[in-house]
Amino acid sequence: MTELAATFQQAAVAEAYQHRPPYPDEVFDRLLELITDEPRRVLDIGAGEGAIARPLAPHVEHVDAVDFSAPMIEAGKLRPGGDRPNISWQVSPIETAALDGPYALVTAGASIHWMPWEETFARIVPHLTPHAQLVVVDHGPVDEPWLPELVQVIERHSRKQNHDPKFDVVDAIRDRGLLDLSGTARTAPVTYHQTVTDYIERLHSTSSLARHLMPADEAAAFDAGIEAAVRPYAKDGVLELTIEAELSWGRPQSPPGTAGSAAREGSA
Repeated sequence: MTELAATFQQAAVAEAYQHRPPYPDEVFDRLLELITDEPRRVLDIGAGEGAIARPLAPHVEHVDAVDFSAPMIEAGKLRPGGDRPNISWQVSPIETAALDGPYALVTAGASIHWMPWEETFARIVPHLTPHAQLVVVDHGPVDEPWLPELVQVIERHSRKQNHDPKFDVVDAIRDRGLLDLSGTARTAPVTYHQTVTDYIERLHSTSSLARHLMPADEAAAFDAGIEAAVRPYAKDGVLELTIEAELSWGRPQSPPGTAGSAAREGSA
């Protein structure tokens, strides 16, 4: 797990991130609805290259975008909106980050499963406003007609072993008593067009399929296998994808035995 997480510290992986589909606009509408406190400050944990932080920044007072990968942070600064003065980029694991709250919203886009949960929640809970919510956001293509062939190629080359498709990170965090889950939502589907070449590069932005994990001949075989799977569905070299996002939100809780947890028990 640690080795795969370190993949995101590779400059090539950060570069490949630009080929991930953007979050649907509805994601940001829902995030803004969940901000009910002042100041309207947001903490984006595992921010990567700012796919959430950059579009959200024009609508809030401030965003602290925290990620442990320097190449991801540097890529984010150079991408559209990355130079906004109300985004503070910080290279740090969230559990030791220098936080400047209070925050009315905490966001985690497909990242929280990489973090040590108890340490993460112990760090962020003291920096929240009274009604702040943590929102876990996941998104990507759905209903891909080439999926069976795609999965076969990925399984031959993926460095991730013992993948459990039934694992749900939000359920796992809630079961540990770290999240008082209050809502979930799935966005309406949106259409996204992407070239076959960029689609392949998006797959190389994942922890288990990064190019540096494969010898050159294996990477070439992977690319050829993916292209063979998706090319019949492309029109003039472009795929039509359907993108959806899933949001889960609730009130973060201090781990049992911490000062915040003791305070809650005493006031119950």
